[in-house]
Amino acid sequence: MGKIDWLMKGRYLKNCNCVASCPCDTVGIPSPGKGCEGMAGMFIEQGHFDKVALDGLSWVALYKWPGPLHEGNGILQAFIDERASAEQRTGLLTILSGQAGNAWFEFIASTVGTAYDPQFVPIEFEFDKKKRRARIVIPGALETVSGPLILPNTQEENRVTVRLPEGREYMEMEVAQAMVLKGTGAIKFDHRNTHSSLAEVEHTHEGLKVTN
Repeated sequence: MGKIDWLMKGRYLKNCNCVASCPCDTVGIPSPGKGCEGMAGMFIEQGHFDKVALDGLSWVALYKWPGPLHEGNGILQAFIDERASAEQRTGLLTILSGQAGNAWFEFIASTVGTAYDPQFVPIEFEFDKKKRRARIVIPGALETVSGPLILPNTQEENRVTVRLPEGREYMEMEVAQAMVLKGTGAIKFDHRNTHSSLAEVEHTHEGLKVTN
């Protein structure tokens, strides 16, 4: 049986406890902490899982690894837009669990030792890549706010773009700072002025697609 055809194209936010530009994306080792914790989420502008449309839905994953991701032993919890139907929920959770192809989701799934039960909840999702600003709120579980990097000597905004031509998560992202990054549910963390990635991505069962 072949893999199910699926697509998730839209706005992607990753906020974590690393310093800005996230060394996990470059050298593969978190810094300044030895572990990795935070969130990743997506607003799907266009998507489907087989014949089930996913347009307009959001998902978020909260996570924590004690060391670099590739060393495993991570914990993760998925949050799915409460507006999703039963079929849409199944499709999104199948994608996120790495069971429907795509090297990035397969890799993440291979590093997770504990997965908490998914939650179907209201998700507030605001995203402006050009301005490097974003906000995601899940009542009782997550609050995160991203804003531009600020140069300390002039207080001016500093734009930094990172390109990963062979990336699996994204191929280009605007670097911002997570001014607030707070997990208050089963996975808890509390950081300020750490890393934030804002990207436009297109993921399919075959992997990350190049987008212009």
